[in-house]
Amino acid sequence: MRLPDEPDIPPQINIVPMIDVVFAILTFFIMSSLFLSRSEGLSVNLPSASSGKTQPPASVTVTIDQVGQLAVNRESVGLEALEAAVQKLRKPDQELLIVLNADKGVNHGQVVEVMDKLRRIEGAKLAIATQKP
Repeated sequence: MRLPDEPDIPPQINIVPMIDVVFAILTFFIMSSLFLSRSEGLSVNLPSASSGKTQPPASVTVTIDQVGQLAVNRESVGLEALEAAVQKLRKPDQELLIVLNADKGVNHGQVVEVMDKLRRIEGAKLAIATQKP
């Protein structure tokens, strides 16, 4: 029994999967290059002034002593009144720098709680004071 003759079809290479992979890689490189060259703002040439001075931010010191008592600029204050006391010292159009002096014996949870209260103040930056060894 003889099998029927099949027509001779020349061998072919299917390149469709290869094209899919090339386009996927091309898409990846295009997207990654967009994120690398993204600028965060507009480039602006600012005017110069010879008589101007930089305004330092207002500074407020919040202290937590070893017992856990709070003080704002050396005036005792409770945790509930902390945010209002710092807001009272803030000027409307000036950035506020809050320096947190916490004794190293203070409970970590209390320091985090104070920091959480201070972060709610709009326009304020928080710094933690340390000593050099």
